[in-house]
Amino acid sequence: MSIRQPRISRIDGGLLLLCVILFTLGCLTIYSAAFDPDMASWLPHHCRRQLLWFVVGIGGMTIGFAIDYHLFEKIAYPVYALALILLVLVLLMGRTSMGATRWLTVAGLTFQPSELAKLAVIMALARYFSRRRIAPPYNLRELVIPFGLVAFPFLLIIRQPDLGTAMLVALISAAMIFAAGITRHSMTTICGLAGAAAAGGWHFLHDYQQQRILTFISPEMDPRGAGYHIAQSKIAVGSGGIWGKGFLKGTQTLLHFLPEQHTDFIFAVYAEQWGFLGGSLLIAVFLLFLLRGLTIGTEARDPFGSYLAIGITATFFWQFFINIGMVIGLMPVVGIPLPLFSYGGTSLLTSLTLIGILLNIHFRKKYF
Repeated sequence: MSIRQPRISRIDGGLLLLCVILFTLGCLTIYSAAFDPDMASWLPHHCRRQLLWFVVGIGGMTIGFAIDYHLFEKIAYPVYALALILLVLVLLMGRTSMGATRWLTVAGLTFQPSELAKLAVIMALARYFSRRRIAPPYNLRELVIPFGLVAFPFLLIIRQPDLGTAMLVALISAAMIFAAGITRHSMTTICGLAGAAAAGGWHFLHDYQQQRILTFISPEMDPRGAGYHIAQSKIAVGSGGIWGKGFLKGTQTLLHFLPEQHTDFIFAVYAEQWGFLGGSLLIAVFLLFLLRGLTIGTEARDPFGSYLAIGITATFFWQFFINIGMVIGLMPVVGIPLPLFSYGGTSLLTSLTLIGILLNIHFRKKYF
């Protein structure tokens, strides 16, 4: 007779530890980004807000962990429909800031429906592929419905406009479709169509979006305008050298040459203080975190749990890849935060909730 493992030992302690490490390093970096020797409070405003959102995020993680993830399979399509409705409402009555309409305000609480849309697409695709009776690999005809599930939120998010989140939705979905299995011919065709769409879509981009892409190709063309972010970010990362300048000693950060230094460009703040070795260590922790997520996906007890874990892990991977690539000049500036690290309540709440679902899948892999 087998002995049941104690419940507490079924919780993935490794994933939780990596989560705590990333959040702690992020908080210290936010503190250093907001540090002012003459500030009145010992704890800057951004740090207080981030800690408050962490407490809220723990609630989201608890909910994501406590509810049997099979319920997400049952409500996947209703949640997807709700996300589409909210995205339409954003375009009709959303709050506009800096030329973009991305937020809804309900009872005084402002939130970004595109964050829900990412989870909704993951849940919908996970349900679709887990119940698909045709064996993979799939051809283009068999992928019409998954493409439709992705296309609707993608187009609505593009309309806000939010190119970064729309691109993220597309990349997460591509990872899940690749994991489900796709024929080589179909993959070649999709890549060709995606390239053609990217070229044709250039004319539909807003001027500032085109400028960001041109600046990515040649930051020197406008060093004091559109290229300023990338130029200062590269200077901050490069000035860190091998060992870094030390905690609270980054000159680019202290003199506020680095824009958005507590949000999108926080990795540059970290790299300036801790150098190449510190940056490599942070990347290693992220890679271990992603590896743990993929392991949970491969060990899941059913296809829905496996696809759900893969989609969640892909979310963290692409955010991590795009943000760091953006900071060091390998990707255009699209406003994607570094998960668990950058300042931002909605991003932190979403990340912790997704981690709660990963813990959920691991917890129930054998015992339910």
